[in-house]
Amino acid sequence: MIPRFLNPRNRSLLRGGLLVLVSLSSALLLADFPRNRQNPLLVLPALIAVAGTLDHVRCMRTRWSWYHGGVILLIYMDLMALSMILFFLLYPYALWMTAK
Repeated sequence: MIPRFLNPRNRSLLRGGLLVLVSLSSALLLADFPRNRQNPLLVLPALIAVAGTLDHVRCMRTRWSWYHGGVILLIYMDLMALSMILFFLLYPYALWMTAK
């Protein structure tokens, strides 16, 4: 018996938030943050964060309500986390290209 929030057929704000936050924390560890090393494995946390963002987008409703506003705030949080992960992924390569 699978818990309801783990079933991908059901909409879940909790699952989306956990996917994004776990992928951000794993990206921090993989990038070795203060030194920002090149690591192609950062693509995996980026894809997991996109999956969490899509899970939040699935929870949107057509009519505006406070729930709708909360989901929009969660999507903005997802976009900020995704941009940080992409920065960790692309920044070392940009430094490498300019050092030549």
